[in-house]
Amino acid sequence: MKGYHSPQVDVQVRLNTNESPDAPPEGFSAALAERLARVDWNRYPSRSAGELRAGIAELHGASQQNVFAANGSNEVIQTLLLTYAGPGRRVGLFTPTYALHAHIARVVGSEVVTAPRGRDFRVGAAEAARFAVAEQPDVLFLCSPNNPTGTVEDPGTLLACLEAVAGYGGLLVTDEAYIQFTGREPGSFSAIDLLAEDVPLVVCRTFSKAWALAAVRLGYALAPERITDELHKVVLPYHLDVMTQEIGLLCLADAAAADRRAAGIVAERRRLAERLAELPVQQWPSGANFILFRPSERDGAAVWRELVDRSVLVRDCSSWEGLDGCLRVTVGTPVENTRFLEALAVVLR
Repeated sequence: MKGYHSPQVDVQVRLNTNESPDAPPEGFSAALAERLARVDWNRYPSRSAGELRAGIAELHGASQQNVFAANGSNEVIQTLLLTYAGPGRRVGLFTPTYALHAHIARVVGSEVVTAPRGRDFRVGAAEAARFAVAEQPDVLFLCSPNNPTGTVEDPGTLLACLEAVAGYGGLLVTDEAYIQFTGREPGSFSAIDLLAEDVPLVVCRTFSKAWALAAVRLGYALAPERITDELHKVVLPYHLDVMTQEIGLLCLADAAAADRRAAGIVAERRRLAERLAELPVQQWPSGANFILFRPSERDGAAVWRELVDRSVLVRDCSSWEGLDGCLRVTVGTPVENTRFLEALAVVLR
């Protein structure tokens, strides 16, 4: 088995890992230092992370009992699969999608079953229902916006998945790591809108993207209490250290900052898309903080290498199943995005 990794090379412009280009606001470090000065370092952190979970619940109009917090959404996914998958069970995916879903599923001993996305990289309600009913995965993942394609599924697709898994006793996990970049208006649809105690649904979110906390590793799931109770049985005790909990609480005190940051990134994404439209590349509409594109007249891997030669790093997806010749660029700062566009124009000339 190959491990999951994202190549890191020494470049001036790094646009390959979907991080926020902006740091937390000024004063963040000082405010954190003040909070940490009150910590009893000789004591274990709150095992339940109750205060943090309550803050996340308030953000979404939910109950603390409906929140499971962990070290990044990857640990959320790992705990979900340790709890509901494993040997003799199936995990379903719509490919191409986030590689770690399949990787963790295989690590815990599950069989991975897949269905290809359409030519526009969307799943669609009919195909989603057909696949779920035919394969009956114990855990079915739906990533929207999808990584690495950026595509956003319509509510009908999610409803079709949910109806199908409910029919045979499965669990639907929706990964909404990039939901804040869809440019949606307040009150727009999210899988969170469908959560209820009798619905087999888990919604995963992260602080790594719009919250600008990739270095911290903090993610969470919203789910029925009967599911979060099981996750707390499986996860290691004291898994969330005190610093992670304090940072989460500090950010929740100004939750609007993440939305403001996301709005700026969406504006830059639009600029990137407009400029890419002037170059010989195919690109796909994105609701995330990145854009998937394919050079029309050049080999994708060769373009990636020549961009690195110009000190610009994007993600090479050209060898991934269903993504022949494709590259993915994270939306960076305006200066970084301009550097990328200028370098790409030279490489494709």
